[in-house]
Amino acid sequence: MSLEASSSYFLETQIPHQKTISGAHHFPAVLTPSQQLDFPHFLQALARHRPHLDSLLLRSGAVLLRGFPARTPADFDAVVSALGYPELPYVGGAAPRTSVVGRVFTANESPPDQKIPFHHEMAQVPKFPAKVLFFCEVEPASGGETPVVLSHLVYERMRERYPEFVERLEEKGLVYTRVLGEGDDPSSPIGRGWQSTFLTKDKTVAEERAAQLGMKLEWTEDGVKSIMGPISAVKFDETRGRKIWFNSMVAAYTGWQDALNDPVKAVTFGDGTPLPADIIYDCLKILEEESVAIPWKQGDILILDNLAVLHARRSFEPPRRILASLCA
Repeated sequence: MSLEASSSYFLETQIPHQKTISGAHHFPAVLTPSQQLDFPHFLQALARHRPHLDSLLLRSGAVLLRGFPARTPADFDAVVSALGYPELPYVGGAAPRTSVVGRVFTANESPPDQKIPFHHEMAQVPKFPAKVLFFCEVEPASGGETPVVLSHLVYERMRERYPEFVERLEEKGLVYTRVLGEGDDPSSPIGRGWQSTFLTKDKTVAEERAAQLGMKLEWTEDGVKSIMGPISAVKFDETRGRKIWFNSMVAAYTGWQDALNDPVKAVTFGDGTPLPADIIYDCLKILEEESVAIPWKQGDILILDNLAVLHARRSFEPPRRILASLCA
């Protein structure tokens, strides 16, 4: 298949729930096939289409591939490999996950009745993925969407509504505090234990890996308290030339709750002072207002630019199986 043919194979289309950004661009961008190809030829077309896909991701921040012949976790792993994005190990993240195959693991395994608040993947650590890919192996019986929202729009609205708060946030940054047990707690959206967080059972090695992330560990009787920060809450997206809302502030303050953690204590200004609850919850409203939630269909592949886009998870009726891969 030629480069021209591979490009024409991927058709940009419109579906319900999309938003129009700046009067021209659709968010997220959606690609469907112009013809039926077997899986090996789809992978070849995908690899050749990578430059156009990257330009679409730069423009829209999120690209949904729908209707292509990917059905299994191994298929998804082959798609990630065909795209050629470098792998990023999941070190320092909070969500409980299970490795499935190759570079593929389960998305957050917290119970289906729980929502997962908006966040950039691993925004609470210095080394975060550039891209996050999701794959729908089993579509939900109902609910279970993955809402996405453009982070520069959130920054602009927050700066307009709360200029002093945003100025202080940019000046002070944030500190994230989380208590980790030894093993994983699948009942918690932040239930990843310290052994799987740092990929070791050795406390000394865990401390070394935490230090590489700029994280301090304080050991307790039943686990360890991790302290990260101060770390920036607003970044400058050099590729697009704009400031972005890049943090886990709302996710931590409203969602980091389990037997070991109090969400109000999970995140503070960089100087340790508490965050104003009313502004946090108003930010949550802004995130919801600006977001797009497209229902999953089996075989869907969603590619997110992790700098440009925050994502979340709505509660759902099982079954639902969404897989993920992190890329540098």
